[in-house]
Amino acid sequence: MLRITDQIAIEDWELTEQFVRASGPGGQNVNKVSTAVELRFEAERSPSLPDPVKRRLKRLAGSRWNSEGTIVLFVQDTRHQARNREIARDRLAELIRAATVAPKRRVATKPTWGSVKRRLVGKKVRGEVKALRGKVEGEE
Repeated sequence: MLRITDQIAIEDWELTEQFVRASGPGGQNVNKVSTAVELRFEAERSPSLPDPVKRRLKRLAGSRWNSEGTIVLFVQDTRHQARNREIARDRLAELIRAATVAPKRRVATKPTWGSVKRRLVGKKVRGEVKALRGKVEGEE
């Protein structure tokens, strides 16, 4: 079981791990040992996640969310299979934790009278400076 928050825990049956050969350094070891991990989480069908969290998770996961509603994380950071597995699970937990936080509603505000005046005065001054940059008449 992967505990995310006090209310959310993901059961082991919801996660699928597949170990594959990693690219990059490792010498002869890289051709023999499957150290990279591909962690799949069936987020769309998960009974552990409420619908609002699923929607935010889909947006946060981006390209890691595939058409079947599965989050796929691929980790090949270390040469150790167990460590890569831990990193993948930590990343998934962090992603779900970020999705549990509801964004604050933006309250529209009106600019102050003074700030509007200052902006318009600044635009006027700038326009006058630019107007003076024209060709000079009578010089040759």
